[in-house]
Amino acid sequence: MSSVKEITISKQTVPIFAVVILALIFAFGLFLVGYDQGHLFSVVIGEQAYEDLYLHELGHDMRHAAGFPCH
Repeated sequence: MSSVKEITISKQTVPIFAVVILALIFAFGLFLVGYDQGHLFSVVIGEQAYEDLYLHELGHDMRHAAGFPCH
């Protein structure tokens, strides 16, 4: 009896558009956590967003843990 051995080679690659989408999400998240001082909500709320700083206060401790100075 003879046995046949088959070798299967599969190459899995990540689609380039998936990498681009994840990079954009990362960049937007980095802006929100590190640099947003009311800019995002100022589109909806107006000048009051710069005083309330909703996203800043939401991620305040995370900003310090990531090394972003904020005051």
